[in-house]
Amino acid sequence: MYALFVTPFIEFEFMRRALVGTIALALAGAPVGVFLVLRRMSLTGDAMAHAILPGAALGYLASGLTLGPMTLGGIGAGLVVAIGSGLVSRATILREDASLAAFYLISLALGVTLVSLRGSNIDLMHVLFGSVLALDDATLILLASFASLTLLVIALFYRLLVMETVDPDFLASLTRLGSVTQLVFLAVVVLNLVAGFHALGTLLAVGMITLPAAAARLWAKELSGMIGIAALQGIVASYAGLLLSYHGGLPSGPLIILTAAFFYLLAVIFGPAGGLLRRLRPRRHLEA
Repeated sequence: MYALFVTPFIEFEFMRRALVGTIALALAGAPVGVFLVLRRMSLTGDAMAHAILPGAALGYLASGLTLGPMTLGGIGAGLVVAIGSGLVSRATILREDASLAAFYLISLALGVTLVSLRGSNIDLMHVLFGSVLALDDATLILLASFASLTLLVIALFYRLLVMETVDPDFLASLTRLGSVTQLVFLAVVVLNLVAGFHALGTLLAVGMITLPAAAARLWAKELSGMIGIAALQGIVASYAGLLLSYHGGLPSGPLIILTAAFFYLLAVIFGPAGGLLRRLRPRRHLEA
């Protein structure tokens, strides 16, 4: 049992690095994902994950697969898409989901084209699907820094985020910080997507944020419980996915996300806060 579950992380440094990096993503992604799910913005997160691709591609064209330029480019592109889609929805008759979808498609096509101008298919696969087993010290520091900043910002804006999620009109009647809170939250989402991009690529980065949070919504009713369960599931999915990848010789990033998807399916069936079995169980008189 020890050789099966522990030895890979003891003997191989790249496995330890991958585990530490994905744990950082899970801890930071848990509160962000829960607020995305509760605010019905899960698909917004997915669209923004693809939106960072052109900026990362520009950084790649300038300096190759270098951490700094790709990170700054991804953050810039994500913020441009988040703010730009909101401005388009306010200045035209298009709703925000339509404008965000348009920006997302443009960003994805532009990003793939930019990477293809200079790189090989291997470089493109690296950008799209990440390289979680190749995390170096600089990338781990970046992931840990983004995770720490995310948790700090969520703690500072926690009450405002809760009020804006539950009753934005009530928040607007109390303070003018509603718009600021929305922008800060979108910036935190972009930071986590860029961090996830370095480990899991643009196509899978949002999975570590959304899947554990969606599963947690079916296990718990209180917000603190959802965040805790989402973080725990993200950590377990990271550990189990890396082990399955090591023993099965399969890609690590997709297996991490598939493991998180397995936990999500369990929650859909057995979740006491809204799973299928609870829905099918006959309710007592006046039971909520």
